[in-house]
Amino acid sequence: MSMERVPEVGKVGEVAAVPEPVEVPERVMDLAARENYFNRELSHLQFNYRVLQQALDEHHPLINRLIFLCIFSSNMDEFFEIRVAGLRQQMKYGREMVGPDGMLPEQVLQEISQVAHEYISEQYDILNKVLIPEMEREGIHFVRRRDWTPAQAEWVRQYFEDEILPVVNPIGLDPSHPFPRLVNKSLNFIVELDGKDAFGRETGMAIVPAPRSLPRLVRLPDDVCSGGENLVFLSSMIHAHADELFPGMEIKGCYQFRLTRNADLELEDDLEDLASALRGELLSRRFGDGVRLEVADNCPEELVQFLLRQFGLTERDLYKVHGPVNLTRLMAVSGLVNRPDLTYPGFSPAVPKPIRNNEVIFDAIRKQPVLLLHPYESFTPVVDFLRQAAKDPQVLAIRQTLYRTGADSEIVEALMDAARRGKEVTAVIELRARFDEAENLELASRLQESGVVVVYGVVGYKTHAKMILIVRREEGRLKRYVHLGTGNYHAGNARLYTDYSFLSADDALGDDVNKLFQQLTGMGKALKIKKLFHAPFTLHKRLIELIDREAGFGDKGHIIFKFNALTDPEVMLALYRASQAGVKIDLIIRGICCLRPGVPGLSENIEVRSIIGRFLEHTRVYWFGNDGKPEVYCSSADAMVRNLVNRVETAFPVEEPSLATRLKEDLDACLRDNCQSWVLQPDGRYLQNQPSPDEERFACQLVLLDRLSAK
Repeated sequence: MSMERVPEVGKVGEVAAVPEPVEVPERVMDLAARENYFNRELSHLQFNYRVLQQALDEHHPLINRLIFLCIFSSNMDEFFEIRVAGLRQQMKYGREMVGPDGMLPEQVLQEISQVAHEYISEQYDILNKVLIPEMEREGIHFVRRRDWTPAQAEWVRQYFEDEILPVVNPIGLDPSHPFPRLVNKSLNFIVELDGKDAFGRETGMAIVPAPRSLPRLVRLPDDVCSGGENLVFLSSMIHAHADELFPGMEIKGCYQFRLTRNADLELEDDLEDLASALRGELLSRRFGDGVRLEVADNCPEELVQFLLRQFGLTERDLYKVHGPVNLTRLMAVSGLVNRPDLTYPGFSPAVPKPIRNNEVIFDAIRKQPVLLLHPYESFTPVVDFLRQAAKDPQVLAIRQTLYRTGADSEIVEALMDAARRGKEVTAVIELRARFDEAENLELASRLQESGVVVVYGVVGYKTHAKMILIVRREEGRLKRYVHLGTGNYHAGNARLYTDYSFLSADDALGDDVNKLFQQLTGMGKALKIKKLFHAPFTLHKRLIELIDREAGFGDKGHIIFKFNALTDPEVMLALYRASQAGVKIDLIIRGICCLRPGVPGLSENIEVRSIIGRFLEHTRVYWFGNDGKPEVYCSSADAMVRNLVNRVETAFPVEEPSLATRLKEDLDACLRDNCQSWVLQPDGRYLQNQPSPDEERFACQLVLLDRLSAK
């Protein structure tokens, strides 16, 4: 297998300059030395860049390549809203925190600005020079104003009159009309005006917020086009008819811009009513401090400077873009054009035989535990687990944690149905699931109205564990059934994210899950748990103990971890110690990794790879060779301080030999990937694996899709 250098920044098709490799000593005795760690935020940016690179990968269908570009845009929005905003808050209030890498917030912000500018510039180059031309060749046209035919221009004029003009609200700037408070990430236009209005005012400038209710991309009807799929931007329509918003005034220029604001929520730990406090905070999210300004690259400098002053930003926070300021909205293309040949082929997630062959799901689970890998295997058994429980007269109680579920959730309907049928139903809802807070507040109200007992977990500790407990009367005694998972109870995500679901009737696991619910809903000391590891009490400690145990086996030891991020300093120290002891360590980390692999004397036995493909890698698995007696755990927790110390999380053992073997095969497929995996180098670069000339492509997601999904 060879590794190909992928351009990190710069023009499409060019290999951009990268920093000189960082020199590391051959033997590092101080494992905590800052040169042994990468910065968390910069590593996060690199993950976003790997997503962007999928837009250039011709093995993905064309429309999906465009969607990858949109996902990059969405990821960058959240990065600025949360990560950049957090660094700015640290500096604003004098609470600067330094991670294991030793970089101060000001240094990190400076690096972020340089890297993000390069990445975003490349994003627009990919859009304008690669994707749009390729879509044109496929008959999908983004029709520019200068190319409108008379018939198209007339249709746009009518659309503007009927759909845009009635809802748009232009704001002239003068002493009685100060600069408006613009909503986070909203599309806006700054307009240069000449002349006097009906009141004799001569403002020279106005702001036009684009209504958020309007689509940013509109399909032109076939009868005004000569073939193909023809799309026009809302911004083009507003540009073309801006003069109608200011009758009698001369429009000297109209330029789009977008402000990204701090969208993180800060709640005190001593709240009396979490739900009420959260409702108040959600209103402020739309108008937090500005952290980034995006403007059209043809906007005059004096207007750019005016906007920067209005938002209290500097040149470092300014991004001049050659195209729409919100590329995330281009995701609408997939719904506006009918080109299934340019998207991923559909597939049917499989339902394992033990469940297919049993009408009552509890009978199947009682015979043997069930392990599902979504999206290759169906999420339906998890929904059926609750549906059957709701209707089953032998079921007495249901308890479940809810982090993200979706607006129209069959899971929620099943819980409400169970409550209406008189069962004891308890839902532990995490209101602070980022960007799903409003939906979760609404969800809590709906559940309560149906008779479900709703609690909000523990203030100060997000409830991120994924657990269902069902209590059923069987043969005169109570029997517990559990579902434990690595992902959310969200049917949509289960089609896009890779996650494990584990269904079991194991008595010890049932007792453990029952005790965890007791801790979440009641009060008291931490209870003794038999099989589960649970944060914030035992998971962090046990994970490090198991790493250290493996170190005791020396070069016979083997660790495979798969999770989304590695930032916890103590876990990284333990992995360094194990590597120095000779343990082979394979880390499959989708996103952030602060550990520096491949350094002689420190981490030469550690390899870190990131897999980016059709599905979002989301499984968390801890596998230990254990001197020939492997142990494997699935978990809701990544190796981050926030997960292992500041959240409610679980890790559960998979002890059934056939299922443990199956998990190892899944991990091995990830380690064999030679085309959708990127390997982290000691100097911090990620290089994409490429098959050798005599080697076949092995894309683990495609292999698992073929192996596990229904044929």
